Amino acid sequence: MAVIVKVPEKNLWSEICKDFDSRRPPFRDDDEQSVRTEYVDFDPSKHNPVFYGKMHEKVLADADPVLDIDPATSHPACAGFAFTEKPPASPPPPPPDAPNKDKCSPREYLEHYIFPWLLPAIEDMLRQAKKEKCLERKRTKFNALDYLTETLYKKNPLHKDRENVTLEEIPFVKEWLKDHPRPPLPLSLIWTEDEATQIIQNYWRGFLVRKDPEVQELRQWQREWREETGGIQDKVSQFWDKKMPGWDTPTPNASEDQLNKEEGNAPITVKSPSQQT
Repeated sequence: MAVIVKVPEKNLWSEICKDFDSRRPPFRDDDEQSVRTEYVDFDPSKHNPVFYGKMHEKVLADADPVLDIDPATSHPACAGFAFTEKPPASPPPPPPDAPNKDKCSPREYLEHYIFPWLLPAIEDMLRQAKKEKCLERKRTKFNALDYLTETLYKKNPLHKDRENVTLEEIPFVKEWLKDHPRPPLPLSLIWTEDEATQIIQNYWRGFLVRKDPEVQELRQWQREWREETGGIQDKVSQFWDKKMPGWDTPTPNASEDQLNKEEGNAPITVKSPSQQT
C-alpha cells in the first residue's frame, strides 16, 4: 500500500545553487576530456602526464604506429594518437543589469548582490581548507567562518585599504571577542607537521643523551651539589645574625629639618676626632 508523504517545500537557496551550478562548465577529470583543465591541477595519481590538458584522438592505421615514433622527439604513449592545440577560452558573457535593491525579489537580490561575492569567497575557502588538509583530518585549526569573514571584509568593493587587515583587527570582531573570548588552541593544532616532527625528535634525542650512564652520573652529582649548596644564602644570613644581631636592619636616615625640630631648632655641629678628645 502506497503511503502519501508530505512533499517538502522548495528551498530558495538550493534552487539558486542548482541554477548557478548549471551555468558553469562541467568539470571532467578523465584524460580524454581534459581540454579545459589547468596544469596547476595536475595530479599524477589521477592523470596521464602525456595526455593531460591536450586535445587528442586515436587514429586507426594499417601499419604499426610504434615504428614511426622517435623517442628523442615524442613519447611512445603517443603512438596512434593525433594531437592539436587547445582552443582559446571564450570570454564570459557580460553580466545582466542589476535590478533595483528596494523593488527586486529575494531571488534577484541574492543573484545580483549576494552570490557574486559570496560564492567566490566560498570557493576560495574550500581551496584553503584543502591546503589545511581539512578533508583528511578530523581536527584542524582552520575555521571556515573566520576565513569567510576575513575574505569578505578584505574584498569589500567600497573599501580599498583592507588588504592587510587580519581577522583580529576587524572592529566588530574585536567587540565580539571582548564579550566572548576564545580559549587558546592546543599545540597539536597550532604546530605544523614539520614543527611537531622536529620537537618530537629533539625530545627523543635528549632522552637518549640523558639515558647515557656518564650523563646520569653527572646529573646525580649536580643534584647532590644543589642539595648541599641550595641554602647557602640562608646559611650566610644565619651566621651574621649570630655574630652581629641586627646587621641587616637599615640605619634610619633623618633629614636636617626633622633633627632641628626634635632638638628645638638647635644647630647640629660636627667636631673632628681631635677636638672631641
